[in-house]
Amino acid sequence: MSDHLFEHEQDIHTDFKEKMTYGDYLQLDHLLDNQKRLSNHHDEMLFIIIHQVSELWLKLIIHETRGAIEAIEQDNLRASFKMLARVSKIQSQIIHAWDVLATLTPAEFMAFRDKLGNASGFQSYQYRLVEFVLGYKAPHILKIYKKNSDVHAILEEAYHKPGLYDVAIRALARNGFAIDQAVLDRDVSKTYEKNASVEKAWLDVYRDVSTYWELYELAEKLVDIEDWFQQWRFRHMKTVERTIGHKIGTGGSSGVGYLKQVLDHYFFPELWELRTKI
Repeated sequence: MSDHLFEHEQDIHTDFKEKMTYGDYLQLDHLLDNQKRLSNHHDEMLFIIIHQVSELWLKLIIHETRGAIEAIEQDNLRASFKMLARVSKIQSQIIHAWDVLATLTPAEFMAFRDKLGNASGFQSYQYRLVEFVLGYKAPHILKIYKKNSDVHAILEEAYHKPGLYDVAIRALARNGFAIDQAVLDRDVSKTYEKNASVEKAWLDVYRDVSTYWELYELAEKLVDIEDWFQQWRFRHMKTVERTIGHKIGTGGSSGVGYLKQVLDHYFFPELWELRTKI
């Protein structure tokens, strides 16, 4: 049936001697040659592909978030909404990836875990970049990547740039809200700490949605991203617990214990606290 239908598609291109193909455009030769198992175990392929796909999604999250930061800085909030909404959709994809990885049983993982050596998702520099663009900055993180000067330079640049919440707060100030000058002038290489003037500004936005509709929508986009991020962290923690219990991680972290600790961190604290006060 499919061959019969193909015969009637007279305009389909079949001669690619001088033309770029789908595989050429996506560089599939390189992409599909990068799943190299270090063991002969069948399920190592799953482990590699899940993590490689997640890294690609992280790359797109960084790309979209940076675009949103630039749009907000230019007071083009509407453009940022599309990018931030896309980030949330990407996050849902990464969360579902844990469901696939959770099909890996402890016995299956232990059959090739030793081949990982000290390699660990904890070392993912793109995950750190996501934290940086969202505003979470921890100085000890940069030390992990000193060995790789190129990666270290990428991270250090992002470390000293304003994160998504920084530019959102500055947008509040440009719209006439009284934000403490110390917040606007703060060292953006340090993790943001909640501030009463920022909370009051967001409360005013939520209490007068019709007047501040775009700022209100921006706030809800940020909440979406944080919500999905927390769900991603939770699924990560439960998948690790399901697969290796409370063993020490391959990278030396406490594994499940560490992942449980980070569940309590908020990127945009005032946007969550105002829900109790509004």
